[in-house]
Amino acid sequence: MEVYSENSMQETRRRGRIEVICGSMFSGKTEELIRRMKRAKFAKQKVEIFKPAIDTRYSEEDVVTHEGHSIASTPLDSSASILLLSSDIEVVGIDEAQFFDMGLPDVCKQLADSGVRVIIAGLDMDFRGMPFGPMPQLMAIADDVTKVHAICVQCGNLAMYSYRKVSGDKQVMLGETQEYEPLCRECYNKVMSKKV
Repeated sequence: MEVYSENSMQETRRRGRIEVICGSMFSGKTEELIRRMKRAKFAKQKVEIFKPAIDTRYSEEDVVTHEGHSIASTPLDSSASILLLSSDIEVVGIDEAQFFDMGLPDVCKQLADSGVRVIIAGLDMDFRGMPFGPMPQLMAIADDVTKVHAICVQCGNLAMYSYRKVSGDKQVMLGETQEYEPLCRECYNKVMSKKV
């Protein structure tokens, strides 16, 4: 008869968790997501990465960083599809989570509760400095939250805001350096006070 200690049982049982990587544009969120996913692949874990179908900036299918690093992904219109496509997956990556619907936190909780490691990257704030989409709920239920920062293009301090340089009130507007720039709190507040 074999006797299992609690420690040896923990070693064999899959442990689900939710990890959120958040910050402004140009802060390295997707870079960190890809790094974690590649490490999981290297460890011979079954991985799958998803992104919202509306994000076609660099590629229709791949998740691509501003620096050009990429990883194959599955574009989706609905967070519910993640559950359908995640059977037998040990690590699920989700990029640009702010663009997914409000069902995403429940999907991530179900995955983690079933033993899946879920790694999420997304903007925590929109261009107005307001919480963005399902990100606040995801950060609330996460086991771990990593806030990454860009560098303020005006003063060189750590930046946490994605300032939109072009006009428009729509919350979702895909763009790059022509449309957005990272700013620190002080520089963001200065620029916004001039707009009022």
